[in-house]
Amino acid sequence: MAPPRRVCVTGGGGYIASWLVKLLLSRGYAVHATVRDPCDSKNAHLMQLDGAAENLRLFKADVLDSAALAAAVEGCEGVFHVASPVPADKILDPESEVMVPAVKGTVNILEVCSSMKVQKVVVVSSTSSVHFNPSWPQGKPKDESCWSDKKVCAQHELWYCLAKTVAEETALGYAEKNGLNVVTVCPCIVFGPQLQPVVNTSSELLVYVLKGGPNAMNGMLWHIVDVRDVADALLLVYEKPESSGRYISAPNYITTKAILDLLKKTYPDYNYVNCKAEVDHNYPITPISSAKLKNLGWKPRELEETLLDSIEYYRKTGILQDGEGDGHPCRLPDLFRFFHAAEE
Repeated sequence: MAPPRRVCVTGGGGYIASWLVKLLLSRGYAVHATVRDPCDSKNAHLMQLDGAAENLRLFKADVLDSAALAAAVEGCEGVFHVASPVPADKILDPESEVMVPAVKGTVNILEVCSSMKVQKVVVVSSTSSVHFNPSWPQGKPKDESCWSDKKVCAQHELWYCLAKTVAEETALGYAEKNGLNVVTVCPCIVFGPQLQPVVNTSSELLVYVLKGGPNAMNGMLWHIVDVRDVADALLLVYEKPESSGRYISAPNYITTKAILDLLKKTYPDYNYVNCKAEVDHNYPITPISSAKLKNLGWKPRELEETLLDSIEYYRKTGILQDGEGDGHPCRLPDLFRFFHAAEE
């Protein structure tokens, strides 16, 4: 019997990466996952996944440590670069907090992949590298040819968006120059059940909506994708020989008011955040198209399933419990500060 195909996943303990590791194991891959600390209890869920005992190895590695990355990538035919900081708090030092890990970390892993003759690299980017482009024609859905304007990101201190844009441009530029097969996937806001024990940044946004955080929210478009569908998209672009360039992974959009109406219908008993009724049409977040990924064979689930599965997970694990000191603060991560309505 042939040995299993071997791939590496960076940042293996994270929200998207955990689902990707689970999917890869279920498809018979052998997985090398990099984590900051293999003994940390927040990574324990990985070794409990089906097939982990036989086919999962955890490697202690930081994206800024090329030697540790090389040890993890050794013997792998493909690499999924998922590790990237998604800070929930206000970014005080953009350079060290997001720019260096996102950009230098991406270059490091690509250089290792080149030297190890890796066949294909899938880099997780974000639709934040697509949205912020004031010169895009109005009324035209944004697609893979649309890039966020780096000056606009910097002016508005959208450091995460700037980091993701520069890292993705760098990855595709590196691929072209060095002949490495690199594909990027740009998910939007990711919801869905968690495998990891720590509440991740995008889940905090939905918890804030349900618990009725202190600030009202803007009426605006939310682009939402299911974490399980992101894992499917990453494996799809990896396995399809014809995949190339960027892929937007943003199948559903909905206004703030519509999301509240939908949730209240099923779960009427939460406090819910207040929302400005009218949609701000001058807002940079406009419809975007996932047609390129769907044409490759991607079949994402319905938005309602994603939202309800998320909330069932929060209910089951006690994330929605009230009370001080429950370890689940109700705060809007700074990353989503533009969701806050201006004070009336």
